[in-house]
Amino acid sequence: MRKVIFATLLASALGAGTLGTIHFALANDPDADTGQAGTRSEVEEHALGKERWEGREAMGMHRFLPMHRFFHMMRTFSLFAPVEDRALTTADVQKIAEALLLWHGNHTWKVADVKEESNHTISFAYTTAEGSVIARFEVDRKTGEFHRIG
Repeated sequence: MRKVIFATLLASALGAGTLGTIHFALANDPDADTGQAGTRSEVEEHALGKERWEGREAMGMHRFLPMHRFFHMMRTFSLFAPVEDRALTTADVQKIAEALLLWHGNHTWKVADVKEESNHTISFAYTTAEGSVIARFEVDRKTGEFHRIG
């Protein structure tokens, strides 16, 4: 029964995302009501595309907005639920910082100087293999937000 409910919700979410894309494209087409026939020059096409993109930026929209809505809706069914307080420790931050290096394919930098600060943050530094500091960061223990400090 759960599989049927999940499949129904997934299908309706995909359908809503598709309809949202079509509606957005039709609603924001500046030439939809003009009925112009013929082809545009390359310069006109470029200018029109630039106007469309700038209009979306002005409205705070992104190109992948419908897919973003889909993933936002599916967050309810995600494997990991958000928590109010992550209660990160220095060991946790060390692992996360190392994982970020590996995620980006960096096998030469190291994580060093991981220490707890007085303002409920944990600081650390990325260093070269020789020990030269590349950058320093602070991580909020509660939210897990990273802030570069040097």
